[in-house]
Amino acid sequence: QPLASCTPSFCFEVDSPEMAKHTRKVHITGKYGVRYGASLRKQIKKIEITQHAKYTCGFCGKDSVKRKATGVWSCGSCRKVIAGGAYMMNTAAAVTVRAQIRRLRDLAE
Repeated sequence: QPLASCTPSFCFEVDSPEMAKHTRKVHITGKYGVRYGASLRKQIKKIEITQHAKYTCGFCGKDSVKRKATGVWSCGSCRKVIAGGAYMMNTAAAVTVRAQIRRLRDLAE
């Protein structure tokens, strides 16, 4: 019901209030709107999805490792704190080094 003191140009009634629509393509980067350009938002989308994902703990085997800070990952189950990459738990360089160390260790034995 419109108020009696308002003018017709400022009064309006909402017939059916609707909630905001979900984003179709941009998902987590919808918060940036139209700013920063499409290609940068696509890069940020990939980074933010990997940093907010849950990872498998190498100690207890559960999917409960989450990012606490830059390069700091913590398991919610066994409470272990792991040093890793800034946006993903295992970086490509760390995986390469780990494989090379394992290969050299097998050669030494």
